[in-house]
Amino acid sequence: MSKFIKIVGIDPALANFGLAEVTLNVENLNFHVDKLILPQSESEAGKVVRKNSDDLRRAQILYRGMIQSCKGAAFAIAEIPVGSQSARAMASYGVCVGVLAACPISLIQVTASEVKRAATGYKNATKAEMIDWAMEKYPYANWVMRKSKGVMVPQACNEHLADALAAIEAGILTDQFIQAIALYKGLKAA
Repeated sequence: MSKFIKIVGIDPALANFGLAEVTLNVENLNFHVDKLILPQSESEAGKVVRKNSDDLRRAQILYRGMIQSCKGAAFAIAEIPVGSQSARAMASYGVCVGVLAACPISLIQVTASEVKRAATGYKNATKAEMIDWAMEKYPYANWVMRKSKGVMVPQACNEHLADALAAIEAGILTDQFIQAIALYKGLKAA
């Protein structure tokens, strides 16, 4: 029985869909970050494209990114989005939930507050605090950086990658995951 499995963390958003591929040790639940992926979908609406066609194109970009990351993975752990205040934000929410519904592997669901608590210890962590936590804990991951005044600085889109990692941290603490790992170990031992 291999004690290592691939897990994918997901932080869904229409513009920046955070994906974290990790190798998890099922014995001690420690993991190594293999790769961070950020499928991005910019709107082309207004460029003689219908909004609904543009939304479909963007959903396909996110779907393909998720499917690629899930290849060879045992589980996915995703922060499930909640409703929103505007019609446009609700459309983005619908796209993200639809993409998650198409996940080809077992999906463990976590909430935004569980994700923030797992990372920082409190449920109201800011985007900057999430990025700081993740970059400090996983400094060798392939973060999105740019050069500013001769110094490499992290980009704001790292929020989604940080949340994808924190989703894994929160997900491995859930009863659902603990039961799934126990079943996995039992099947592999048989």
